[in-house]
Amino acid sequence: MHAKRIIPCMDIANGRIVKGIHFQNLRDAGDPVTQAKIYMDAGADELVFLDISATQEARDTSLSMVEKVAREVFIPLTVGGGIRKVTDVQQTLSAGADKVSINTSAVQNPQLLKEASDQYGNQCILIAIDAKRIADGKWEVYTHGGRTPTGLDALKWAVDAQQAGAGEILLTSIDADGTMAGFDLPLTGAIASAVHIPVIASGGAGTMKDFLDVFTDTKADAALAASLFHDGKMAIGDLKDYLIEEKVPIRALLAVF
Repeated sequence: MHAKRIIPCMDIANGRIVKGIHFQNLRDAGDPVTQAKIYMDAGADELVFLDISATQEARDTSLSMVEKVAREVFIPLTVGGGIRKVTDVQQTLSAGADKVSINTSAVQNPQLLKEASDQYGNQCILIAIDAKRIADGKWEVYTHGGRTPTGLDALKWAVDAQQAGAGEILLTSIDADGTMAGFDLPLTGAIASAVHIPVIASGGAGTMKDFLDVFTDTKADAALAASLFHDGKMAIGDLKDYLIEEKVPIRALLAVF
């Protein structure tokens, strides 16, 4: 079994990390370059960097910020926000990203996933799905940073995106986002069981047991959190020690001398 991954997420607006609840009421949570280095040293397996205001403001991701972060970290870096065309993918990868995350533009133009994966390989292309529950066992896809309902069924979109060329899914529950009440296990379980590409669970982590639950109760390959790590409420090393004790396959934090 592949090792599960622990991934801190940095939502960026105006060059600063921000965090909110249900994608609303954003507050400042620090400098992304400084925080990226802290996370790497703490044992993060990967980092996700999302310029959440780029799509809403119809602008490109801040490549200078990507370059600064990439110079400081030596673990896989996923960057999203404002990726609208294949040239954006190329520029973001050239700036130092290992993967790009596409959400709104992929919904508007699924061909973008195919074009990008054909050119750079699907291992570089991550589809971000922000989903909100509309009925038992049904979730709707939202775009533009969780602001715009699309009418798309999240389960069907996950399968379609995989077929179009996405190599990984970043799945965020809007209902659980920022609540620290636990990952959305029904949503994560449904999506992860429907596709054969890796799924990163996002939204709602509040305790170490929440990570254990998402790894043991669903087929999620990775779990992402923001508030927990930003606010110092949980150390990545402590979380990994806990998961190892609970027999979850996880990469141990190695001492650096």
